[in-house]
Amino acid sequence: MHGRVLIVEPVDSKLDEILARHGIRAERRIGLTRAELLSSVSEYDAIVVRSHTLVDAALLEAGARGRLKVVARAGTGIDNIDVEAAARLGIRIVNVPGASTQSVAELTIALMIMAARRALEANLRLRRGEWYRPLGVELHGKRLLIVGFGRIGRRVAEIARAIGMRVSAYDIADVREEAAARGVDLVESIEAGLREADVVSLHVPLTPQTYHMINRTTLQKFKRGSILVNTARGKVMDTNAVLEALDNGILSAVAIDVHENEPPTERELRLIRHPRVVATPHIGASTLEAQRRIAELVAAGIIRALDTMRG
Repeated sequence: MHGRVLIVEPVDSKLDEILARHGIRAERRIGLTRAELLSSVSEYDAIVVRSHTLVDAALLEAGARGRLKVVARAGTGIDNIDVEAAARLGIRIVNVPGASTQSVAELTIALMIMAARRALEANLRLRRGEWYRPLGVELHGKRLLIVGFGRIGRRVAEIARAIGMRVSAYDIADVREEAAARGVDLVESIEAGLREADVVSLHVPLTPQTYHMINRTTLQKFKRGSILVNTARGKVMDTNAVLEALDNGILSAVAIDVHENEPPTERELRLIRHPRVVATPHIGASTLEAQRRIAELVAAGIIRALDTMRG
């Protein structure tokens, strides 16, 4: 097998090694401008992106005029890829939905604990020389609502139950079997779940239906003083509405790894800088283990797709 693969965002070097063993040359061109990407994508059989690069119809059409056959997303979500345009042009999409499950689930629990114990606030004040010990709450015995009961949501449920949380879940899909296997209660509606939840953790993909699903209206359904955690996609919550909910006491704390704009604009920074917000820069999959798994699975997906498409 021969071919050329363009890598435009950082991915573990294992990807290059595996592709090379199959006669495929990987070329890393990190930081290409939009114009440079549009002018060069047609020279490659596949392109590898993460969450930053917008793979829209214009880019796909530019690639289809030449050699492009595969778009590989080194991660789970494909909301930055125009799936309909890819299908129309006969371009295969490869992603790796299970590779970062454990890493994202662990970060979710870590953020949840930090928010409950006000650990970031305590740390920052201690760094300034202040001996300040904020009063937090235990997660043991608290009700956790998981919104989106896919791979990551299910793993979060398992860890949360291990530390003594009572776990409920909401999903538009039929997940009764998965919930029962983990001792998780299903709620009939997200509103019913929100009324009882001490902690709400979001694990949904970004779609037209989930865009700003956490907004002024839904936040009014939250149990007063609850904690909101988002390690899914930034745009599933309205930043301004969440900030208001913090200020008026609907939310006692917020923990987020994802943001409506990445890097954040001033609008997101207003939320990030709030004293009761714990925020990280989209590091859910940023572990050595997850990145190695992602590289291996992306390489396998590219090789399989190219082999299939060449007949």
